[in-house]
Amino acid sequence: MNAGSDAALAVTAAQAGAAVVREMYGAPLARFDKSGGDFATAADLEAEKVIGEVIRAARPGDALVGEESGRTGAEETGRVWLVDPLCGTLNYAVRSMLVAVNVALRTGSEVTAAASADPFNDEVFWTDGERARVRRDGEDAELTPSAESRLVDVNLDPPFPNAPDFRAVELLADPAFGARFRPRVVSTTLAVAWVAAGRRAAYVTDGRLRDSVHFASGIALCQAAGCVVTDLRGRPPHTGAGGLVAAADRQTHATLLEMIDHQLSASR
Repeated sequence: MNAGSDAALAVTAAQAGAAVVREMYGAPLARFDKSGGDFATAADLEAEKVIGEVIRAARPGDALVGEESGRTGAEETGRVWLVDPLCGTLNYAVRSMLVAVNVALRTGSEVTAAASADPFNDEVFWTDGERARVRRDGEDAELTPSAESRLVDVNLDPPFPNAPDFRAVELLADPAFGARFRPRVVSTTLAVAWVAAGRRAAYVTDGRLRDSVHFASGIALCQAAGCVVTDLRGRPPHTGAGGLVAAADRQTHATLLEMIDHQLSASR
């Protein structure tokens, strides 16, 4: 990886945020209420601040969209950094270590660099838009998707724009799902990176995900790793019904789409 590249910056920024998340873990944290019963903690805010400082120092002409602070920086630019400083705040607040720090760069209409850091396993999954790698102890290894685990993460958090036609919770109740896969619900988009890394067979969620600070990094990682990534109806991401099906291989993807289509057809 070129030391001055956007991908290197994404990794550095994600690592800086991850360091904050580790340092503040377990301490009493102020909570800041958001809409829909959601909240941020002081760790979310501090991690986003540090990430922003890293990015602005290196790319002062770029814009930045943070989950907590919104959009800052240049208005007229085709380069926008998407920052989710602590994905899995609910987990973190109850001292669960299943969280991620996501940093992605959208250049024009494409995500051209992205990183998802796991603060507690000292791993950073990253892509330059072409390759997908994981960094451990300063060394990079290629991400290789695999459906061997049969583990599928299903996101049950709102919003649900495709309800009542599609409800993720009903996918878990489908006998065909239980016969083919084993469900997981970890409530952090670190699980999307795990699909690229071969640790999950697939990931399924509803939602409108274009320019999502939560999902941009994971989607880019899966695409660069060679996963099959579509919306809930099998179309390219962000072009159809919304939602996401990211699968390690075509067979897994086709099987999940068949189950989803059965649910969609039953609602017509």
